Amino acid sequence: MTADVPEAASSALRSHDAVVVETDGYAITSTAFDAGVTASEAEGGAHAWTVTVTVPSLETATSDPVGEAVANGWFETFERRLADAPKATRAPLELDDLTVERAGLDVVVTFRFTWDGPRRAVDIAKTLVEYVEGTYVEGTIPGYTYEPPVSDLLSAADTGGDAERGGTPL
Repeated sequence: MTADVPEAASSALRSHDAVVVETDGYAITSTAFDAGVTASEAEGGAHAWTVTVTVPSLETATSDPVGEAVANGWFETFERRLADAPKATRAPLELDDLTVERAGLDVVVTFRFTWDGPRRAVDIAKTLVEYVEGTYVEGTIPGYTYEPPVSDLLSAADTGGDAERGGTPL
């Protein structure tokens, strides 16, 4: 999969501190979720970028039973909130495509966009991944007991990454 990535995009991916090369592609490591990015040639010398993030469904993230109505409502809200992800990039980004799909016990989020500058595109990809994580954490429903990695994310958010400080980051 990495062999199909154009050299300029591959170079930008390999040199980014939040990206590691894996056997099946490029992983973004700034999230607790599985996230990857790839690129291909597009018209006009630009690259077509695909960012994929896999998160657990609400039913999988919690050890408590989750009713169908709650699970569906959570999914629909998560999907709607992700439409705002381009705003987080601070770039004039228009997505070519955004899909949010259930895949068994997981939810797979895929962003597709076209961008000229590979280095900036990798930063945009990282921002999209982090937006998914933040949106996920903000969308957790109080009252459930969450499993890792979601429980770890909630704990970090509760302490702002500083276990001695306490309180929520807001």
